[in-house]
Amino acid sequence: MKKTTAAGKRLFVLDTNVLMHDPTALFRFQEHDIYLPMVVLEELDNNKKGHSEVARNARQTSRFIDDLMATVGRDNIDQGIPLSTNIFNGSGKGPSGNLFFQTRTMEANLPTTLPGSKSDNTILGTALALRDERDDVTVTLVSKDTNMRIKAAILGIHAEDYRNDQVLEDVDLLYSGTAELHADFWDKHSKAMESWQEQGRTYYRITGPEASEWHPNQLLYLDSEDGFEAVVRKVENDIATIETARDFRTKSHAIWGITALNREQNFALNLLLDPDIDFVSLVGQAGTGKTLLTLAAGLAQTLDEKRYNEIIVTRVTIPVGEDIGFLPGTEEEKMTPWMGALMDNLEVLTQSEHNSDWERAATQDLVNKRIKIRSLNFMRGRTFLNKYLIIDEAQNLTSKQMKTLITRAGPGTKVVCLGNVAQIDTPYLTETNSGLTYVVDRFQQWEHSGHVTLTRGERSRLADYASVTL
Repeated sequence: MKKTTAAGKRLFVLDTNVLMHDPTALFRFQEHDIYLPMVVLEELDNNKKGHSEVARNARQTSRFIDDLMATVGRDNIDQGIPLSTNIFNGSGKGPSGNLFFQTRTMEANLPTTLPGSKSDNTILGTALALRDERDDVTVTLVSKDTNMRIKAAILGIHAEDYRNDQVLEDVDLLYSGTAELHADFWDKHSKAMESWQEQGRTYYRITGPEASEWHPNQLLYLDSEDGFEAVVRKVENDIATIETARDFRTKSHAIWGITALNREQNFALNLLLDPDIDFVSLVGQAGTGKTLLTLAAGLAQTLDEKRYNEIIVTRVTIPVGEDIGFLPGTEEEKMTPWMGALMDNLEVLTQSEHNSDWERAATQDLVNKRIKIRSLNFMRGRTFLNKYLIIDEAQNLTSKQMKTLITRAGPGTKVVCLGNVAQIDTPYLTETNSGLTYVVDRFQQWEHSGHVTLTRGERSRLADYASVTL
């Protein structure tokens, strides 16, 4: 929780969904105290079974609480349990508040007609009673449930969202991966500029305050007739080394028959085909070409260049409408209904008007043998060696899930994250705390990662018009 500007110490009453979203929330309130109603412990117990992320978080929260209780005598629970702990690796940034439990029945004058679940109303009643009893502190209810916060506000209880995992204040601040150069760029930097060629590529060494603001593998462009485009390769203080970007807009430089249709797509192919870049993230609305470009680059490097052994595709299985229920078959067969976008793009890549039906079937069979569809549920403990790993719909993953997936990468593996942060289906995730937003922000300074935000739809004129007007 971000530090408040209110004076004095505060008492935070935590809703269950906060702890099931982030078990370390217990240690995120700095010098302030935390209060857990008894019904929160009951809900944690009810949700601890299973293999879902929520169940794992519920179990981890219970372990944290048990470890904390072991540090004090059972007779001293009423006095609060100090939250100082080694969870922050002794960095001195740990919390200094106390954890309190509800140890007695508390009377609260809730409206008898108050709608909602019994558990939610019990938490509201506890917060209301604490507010009336503790006039020495500001009592705040923390919940990820918007309706819960609305009801708390109606009852006169101060309520806030849990924002500790919020990466950015506003999604508009998300790193785009590109930067437009000023029209006078060459005039300002030509005197101190160095240029040379190496292996058929042109490099420039730029010195100046502008260079210090660039990030490794950021994509620079000059919006002029010349259309200068470059990739930042190295940044040291105010000295940057940039390399001219390859142009994949022409048929002679097509990747598996796919050419870039705009500047952002061309930049994306530069990152996807670069063997020195281990992690690529592509963000954009539907129809911008994220999946098609990623698959084309993956097939070129797997089948043609033999850089990777196979392509692995995974995504979170969250339905847009009603869940269709149990699906029979193997892991790959169960995942097939979720991979419609993959199949559509593979059909585009394997079709050619110059090939016979037999040639297209042979190509399709070869491609299918090199592309494996895997479920997120079985990723723990695995290590991928020389794989091209595609994480689709990454905006629906939490930061913890994203870390679990990316840390599966072994030597020679490239990870590509695709998603649209404006299209999140996971409860309690927003544009500012999505796992995709998290990795884009955290990887922007790493020299072996790259990011592009695709802005222009290239699906069809009908899709482009619908995306704007509907």
